[in-house]
Amino acid sequence: MSAKPSLPSTQQYLDIAEIRDGVVVMRDGSMRAVLLVSSINFALKSEEEQEATIQSYVNFLNYLDHPLQIVVQSRQLNIEKYLNDLSEREKKQTNELLRMQTADYQQFVKELVELGEIMSKRFYVIVPYSPGADKTKSFLDRLAAIFSPLSSLHLKEKKFRELKQELDKRTETVLSGLTNMGLSAVVLDTQALIELYYNSYNPEVAEQEKLAEVGELRIE
Repeated sequence: MSAKPSLPSTQQYLDIAEIRDGVVVMRDGSMRAVLLVSSINFALKSEEEQEATIQSYVNFLNYLDHPLQIVVQSRQLNIEKYLNDLSEREKKQTNELLRMQTADYQQFVKELVELGEIMSKRFYVIVPYSPGADKTKSFLDRLAAIFSPLSSLHLKEKKFRELKQELDKRTETVLSGLTNMGLSAVVLDTQALIELYYNSYNPEVAEQEKLAEVGELRIE
């Protein structure tokens, strides 16, 4: 009996070649850093504060000499972990009145989220860097890079470090601009990046099957 042919990995159909050291390396050799950014309630600010925020944003955009991508990701709020925590507290509660109140509150929160379909939003800023050498590639070279095996796309360590330094400079500039607007931002590390893309491409599966740590992942 002949063995069944192995199915191609989903990785072969993505634009991402690899994720390492907090950097997303694309199939065309370009690189990406991803920042998770906080939000501000613009409507609650005074008119003067709103004008200052807008002016800071304009200054931030005018200072940039490279493109940016801003992504807003909306997901239905998942409070399973919070509800499980409440359930554990209910079980450990020795005061009968407090135990009943905890159970009632747990049911209230669950129904509120289900009826209201409360959404959670996360804001990301993607900082790109494309090595100048890529500009000299012909159309056929770029086309071949898209369909080439992932192993041929892995950058050598020395070259990767050189490119990452340039990307880090851009990232620091963006972080500074975001701080001037009163926003907080953090650069996603390798584990956070893998989880982000895993959840983005597999939103339903991600709810049922959590991703393992980077060291436990099996790379095709």
